[in-house]
Amino acid sequence: MAETKYIFVTGGVSSSLGKGIIAASLAKLLQARGYRTTIQKLDPYINIDPGTLNPYEHGECFVTEDGAETDLDLGHYERFLNVNTSRANSVTTGRIYQSVINKERRGVYRGKTVQVVPHITNEIKDRIKSLGESNDYDIVLTEIGGTVGDIESLPYIEAVRQLKWELGDHNALIIHLTLIPYLSAAGELKTKPTQHSVKTLMESGISPEILVCRTEHHIGDDIRKKLALFCNVKKEAVIESIDAETIYDVPNLMVEEGLDVIALEKLKLPQRQEPDLRQWNAFLSKFKNAKTTLKIGLVGKYVELQDSYKSILESFIHAGAYNDVKIETISIHSEFINDKTDIIKSLDGILVAPGFGERGIKGKIEAVKYAREHKIPFFGICLGMQMAIIEFARNVLGLKDANSTEMEENTAHPVVDLMDEQKEILNLGGTMRLGAWDCELQKDSKIAEIYQSENISERHRHRYEVNNKYVDQLEENGMICSGKNAQTDLVETIELKDHPFFIGVQYHPEYKSTVASPHPLFLAFIKAAKEFNAEKS
Repeated sequence: MAETKYIFVTGGVSSSLGKGIIAASLAKLLQARGYRTTIQKLDPYINIDPGTLNPYEHGECFVTEDGAETDLDLGHYERFLNVNTSRANSVTTGRIYQSVINKERRGVYRGKTVQVVPHITNEIKDRIKSLGESNDYDIVLTEIGGTVGDIESLPYIEAVRQLKWELGDHNALIIHLTLIPYLSAAGELKTKPTQHSVKTLMESGISPEILVCRTEHHIGDDIRKKLALFCNVKKEAVIESIDAETIYDVPNLMVEEGLDVIALEKLKLPQRQEPDLRQWNAFLSKFKNAKTTLKIGLVGKYVELQDSYKSILESFIHAGAYNDVKIETISIHSEFINDKTDIIKSLDGILVAPGFGERGIKGKIEAVKYAREHKIPFFGICLGMQMAIIEFARNVLGLKDANSTEMEENTAHPVVDLMDEQKEILNLGGTMRLGAWDCELQKDSKIAEIYQSENISERHRHRYEVNNKYVDQLEENGMICSGKNAQTDLVETIELKDHPFFIGVQYHPEYKSTVASPHPLFLAFIKAAKEFNAEKS
């Protein structure tokens, strides 16, 4: 293809309709037809990135290979496409304004009055086009965060209007995701909110060419005709998106509706081939037809909001399907773990989740201790691994005051400590150890066997690390520090000799698990839980 094509996905009526899933599903279908696709997210908040946002505010912070802290939707993009995203795939209003203000300070604008139009909109257009200009993609999909009509989204809408005009006919496409509410009292689906949403979009100079309609009930031919007439789209461009059993059903539902076909027609692109979804549907079949159910405890401090651990939960689904088991995730708040001992006894595996700060630490340590002493498969991620180090130091090494300097700055035994390069850093945003780092695994270790390799690369997001002063003591008492970064000599993975499955990792394997390629550590953890369940039975 000579030129990259662009598809923009906007949302109306309500937030949380699933723009990210629709964008990922369409990108998957286009990829399955042979097109090189990627997805970009434009977020209208003024934060530079989600890295400093509380998980209760915005869910999980997803980290890319190049160390960008991004919106959790980028996790969906990678899980659906099995293609890495990067810093260029995530844009926020904060980053846009920061760039423009920095340029103004450097005199780039040569004394001009810096305004939303053209300077902010030009910066947005440059960010959108950067992926297309790389020549790596045939089609770039861009999801515009927020809801049409929001004040903070207006510069993005204006930038898209300008870009669509500049690109010319058949080079850009607008898809509008909307809600068709069902009024139970009247027993009717209502189109008026969608009509108003499209009207609002049109007032900004944009006329959507495809409507994707979220609905609890099937929309009939009459409603499709009505929406087509009053929203100025073709009837075949009114796409039903009915509530699905799982997000992984959505690509198949969009195939049935012909979303990929109409999108290609609008862009004047050939269909090439029928979407090749054989691997996708094989996964889906395994996921839906699993006979055995495993109870996996997810111990964390943000469990009230499931999006806080989105990548971990999706990794459970991937690994469960490939192990022919269904995963029932038991969310256990680490602040109240003492009240959950009966629940812990019923588990087939325990995962202690990542996090920051002192709250809930005692409960995490108790969960680690129970898993270690009762030989329950254990998996600790980032802070979860650090809790395993602290628990082992206290209860096996006898260092009762062992702790992390994150929790207790003047602890007598800082078995987990701030990395040297972090000690002079004052700003919180974007300053952690981020992105992909190499790790060398010990030959004949359990984790090397799982990876089938002694050299790996995984994504990180942390400031604190295992204190190397205690490594000899840990290893003399049965804990193996089985993985290290050769450049820094920092411990990356731990495991126990006399335990069927007890592994902790400083990095975040959940960020790299996809439908097409479940992460080997999650596969091994669920396999161990399956064997533990069989032994109990």
